[in-house]
Amino acid sequence: MATKIEVTRICEYCGEEFKAKTTVTRYCSHRCNQRAYKKKEREKKILLSNMETERVKSGSNASIKDKDILNVKEVASLLQCSVRSVYSQIAKGNIKAINLGERLTRIRRSDIEDLFE
Repeated sequence: MATKIEVTRICEYCGEEFKAKTTVTRYCSHRCNQRAYKKKEREKKILLSNMETERVKSGSNASIKDKDILNVKEVASLLQCSVRSVYSQIAKGNIKAINLGERLTRIRRSDIEDLFE
């Protein structure tokens, strides 16, 4: 069943005017269709990547805010300094900490908050 309809349309990708044989045609050529598809996929990947980045950023801070006892890495993140600086402050006695074994240094959140009072 051949159609004799010719509809003047504008390509969604390049913006050129073309004659379409159906009323739902969106692109003037296969090349414009491919390029529009790839552009859409690229934008989708970027959006997913940005969402993942935001999730990771907010997730790490949220878990630290809920804890009463922190490890050295979390304290460094909270104070925005290096892990070495936290160990140095523990050695000087400025930060109270308990060493439960190798790599098991724990610090109370209340001790960190007392530093700033």
